[in-house]
Amino acid sequence: MKRSLVVAAGILALGTVGALATTPLSPLAAQSAAAQVAAAQTATFAVQNMTCALCPVTVRKAMEGVAGVKSVAVDFDAKTATVVFDPSVTSIEAIAAASTNAGYPAMAKS
Repeated sequence: MKRSLVVAAGILALGTVGALATTPLSPLAAQSAAAQVAAAQTATFAVQNMTCALCPVTVRKAMEGVAGVKSVAVDFDAKTATVVFDPSVTSIEAIAAASTNAGYPAMAKS
């Protein structure tokens, strides 16, 4: 009895997922997603004082803590951080300040 209920619930769940997957995306939603991607800006920062394997984690968390930051990739060997952010929400200076406040002075590379 329990097995048939589990099977029925699984089939119902798969049917629901299938129905959601075939729901058309409105053109307005597609445009807003494209606008969000277009609004993103990428900046690379030179980061000082990174001496151990934990340093990049601290830098990444500090930069990700800034509102508007979408992603952070830290390269320990090159001593850089590449940040994708929304310039309408934050600035390069605010991101650099967050890293500096965490003990790792950062400066945008040209």
